[in-house]
Parts: sequence; C-alpha cells; structure tokens
Amino acid sequence: MTASPQGRPGHGLTVALFATCINDTMFPGTPRATVEVLERLGCTVVFPREQTCCGQIFTNTGYFDEAVPSVRTYVKAFGGYDYIVGPSGSCVGAVRDQHPILAQRSGDAGLQREVAQVAPRTLDVSEFIVDVLGVTDVGAYFPHRVTYHPTCHSLRVVKVGDRPYTLLSKVRGLELVELPDARQCCGFGGTFSLKNADVSVAMAADKARNVASTGAEYLVAGDNSCLMNIGGVLSRQNAAVKPIHLIEILAHTEGN
Repeated sequence: MTASPQGRPGHGLTVALFATCINDTMFPGTPRATVEVLERLGCTVVFPREQTCCGQIFTNTGYFDEAVPSVRTYVKAFGGYDYIVGPSGSCVGAVRDQHPILAQRSGDAGLQREVAQVAPRTLDVSEFIVDVLGVTDVGAYFPHRVTYHPTCHSLRVVKVGDRPYTLLSKVRGLELVELPDARQCCGFGGTFSLKNADVSVAMAADKARNVASTGAEYLVAGDNSCLMNIGGVLSRQNAAVKPIHLIEILAHTEGN
C-alpha cells in the first residue's frame, strides 16, 4: 500500500495489542505480524505491559473465582483504549463471553461496569480490519495454495463469519481451496484435549486427513492453539502441509 499515513484507513487510531499468552510464549511472530499489518494500514499500535492471561484456562476448568483476578488485570491494562485487537478468536471470545459472567459472579458492581465497557471493544484482528477499518485488501502477496480452518471460538463465539475468507481472497497470488468438513472441531478445546485425550486425538486425525486431502501447502487459521494441535498430527504423518496464522499471511508482501 502506497497511500500516505493520512490517507490510510487507520490514521488517527490508537490500537492496543492483546498478544495472548500462547502467542507471547510460543508464537511471537503472530503478534509481530499483527503490529506490522495494523501499522501498514495507518494505525498506531501500543502494547500495554500490564496485560497477562485472560483467564480462559481457569474458567474452562471450572475455577471461576480464581479467574476473576485475570479479569481485573485485563480491564486495568486495556481500559483506556477504544480498540483492543487480538490475533486469537479463542482469547477474544473468552474476554467477550466469559468476562461478563465472571464479573457478575464476583458481585463487584465496579468490575461489572468496567467489563461492560472493555469487553465489547476487544476484537479479533479480522473483525477490526474488515469492520472498523473497512479494508479487505491489506496489500498482501502470498503465492501459495492454502486451506482455511474456522476455529470453534472464532466461528461460534466471536462469530467472525466470512471475514477471514474475504481477507484471504484479496491476497495476490494465493489459491484458497475449500476444507472438507471445515466447521468440524479439531479436538483441541484447551483442557478438553487433556481430559479426553483419546477423543481429541481422533478428532485431530480426522481434521488432519481432511487438510491433507486438499493438496494445500498451508493450513490457515485464526488461532495458533488449534494450528498447533492439527500441525502436530500433520507432522507425525509427515504431511507436507505447514500451519500458519491468518495474520502472518496478511503480513507477507512481495518484498518479504
């Protein structure tokens, strides 16, 4: 994109990056790519250092009271921003869906008010690019055959819909092929994969088989946790399919 900063859709917007634990720890290239794309579109991106886990792992395991401090930390870290953007449908979904429940359970009216203000402003990166910035073509170039897995939280909680497809369809050089049974869960589900390991492995094997059948070079999703799960099976099967986060494709240009 060659427009001046003033002509870019994100000019004048300050966005807080919600990196998420798994990305910060295991996939740092994903939040870096998020910053790269948002800055390319003219946004000013800041990283609130107070941020930590959104508390999803506590909530999913039934430790509701133990999750409340994570909610307090989240609203403190991100309360001053108009938009909070994260490259994870799972964690964004946890903030929007679970934080209001946890705040109400705490009985703290002040926390409930803060969550009511902050949670709706937390967006998946595909939502922010398409809905807030009004952009479908981010200037990306990725000359490869890819297939897209709509992760459960992205699809059913955040409801990103066809936004990722729309963004991928505008990437120059990219061939997007349909994934059979795309809406079927990959079996990760956070602690589900630990508590129900055999079922999880069977689900991941089904997903990996469908991915391999497309002949794609890359498997794309909006959650690195699910990509890690499916990618592990693909690796053990010696399948020539590489997992990659949606935003990392969008960060690619002809120059990199």
